[in-house]
Amino acid sequence: MTEISVEAPAAEPACREFPLPQDGDFPVGGFVVRHSGQVTAFVNRCPHTGAPLNWKPDDFLTADGQLIQCSLHGALFDPADGRCLRGPCAGDRLQQLPLRYADGRWLVDAAQAGNSLRSGGK
Repeated sequence: MTEISVEAPAAEPACREFPLPQDGDFPVGGFVVRHSGQVTAFVNRCPHTGAPLNWKPDDFLTADGQLIQCSLHGALFDPADGRCLRGPCAGDRLQQLPLRYADGRWLVDAAQAGNSLRSGGK
């Protein structure tokens, strides 16, 4: 198993981007969300358009910090599970990445991330 060490934000609510191994023609990254005492990781790709969710580094949350927001068309996602709550992809969800905490670090399984990207998260 190949794991990527990722840095989760210390404060909440907040997000932090990280690179994923390139798979295909377009580089895709991921991001970690710290929200309501939980830390989750997702692929930085909108299920509606395939575009990155953010325009500015680490800027994924709504102004009140309660939801993940796609900067392209405003879709809103639950930070706990990536479910789209409102917008053109309602009912779909972000691709969640396997994340674990060990030896003081957050780790994403790079092989699982690559499989998720190749299958479109299905």
